Amino acid sequence: MTSRTAIVTGGASGIGLAISSRLAADGALVAIFDVDGAAARDAAAKIGAAGGKAIGLGADVTDRSAIDSAVAEVRAALGSPAILVNSAGITVTGPFLDLTAETWNRVLAVNLTGAFNCCQAVLPDMIAQGWGRIVNISSSSMHSGVAGMAAYVSSKAGMVGLTKVLALEFGRQGITVNTIPPGFIETPMMRDSLAKGVFDMDQQVAKTPVGRVGRPEDIAATCAFLVSSEAAYITGQIIGVNGGRNT
Repeated sequence: MTSRTAIVTGGASGIGLAISSRLAADGALVAIFDVDGAAARDAAAKIGAAGGKAIGLGADVTDRSAIDSAVAEVRAALGSPAILVNSAGITVTGPFLDLTAETWNRVLAVNLTGAFNCCQAVLPDMIAQGWGRIVNISSSSMHSGVAGMAAYVSSKAGMVGLTKVLALEFGRQGITVNTIPPGFIETPMMRDSLAKGVFDMDQQVAKTPVGRVGRPEDIAATCAFLVSSEAAYITGQIIGVNGGRNT
């Protein structure tokens, strides 16, 4: 992926940061989109200090005009985007009957509509190049559900459907679209869920055949393969990175 331009949403922390760092180490020119612009710029600076090339931009994926403006900045600074990783996401926990319409809409806006916005913004660039890679970071929770996380689980299941449709529509134009549903991964979001009692660490590890919690770098390694030229015959797929768990 040397010198290809990549956009990673939610790229300033957790899985997104690991992906941004890995793609830069592999030679991509990385644009980090994050609602926290300062964190995005700081992450880009650290990647630069490590020898990679990256820029950080404050961008709310729910704001289509802001995404279009940010993508225009990427074109000017790094060139037309050829790789998109949709990693931005939020979650809200609580009983279903306490879930408000406003909260439901907000979670879906970030997790699902945000991916829609970014895909629409960059696909014309990929079509023009005759080459593109999109990876949507979904969640293994879509398989079994998680009590108290209706909006999050629904949004991540929706990302799988979006992945399947885009793979069908753009496969003949040199563009692949896949999704990674991470298992139990040590991230700020996961630590917050642990603190709220949504998950129990020991129970999660006991359910995982490899016997450990996943690391953001585990997801980044798989993502790096899926956006490479070597993965040209893989599209529309759900690539689970979960330590062997099926639930």
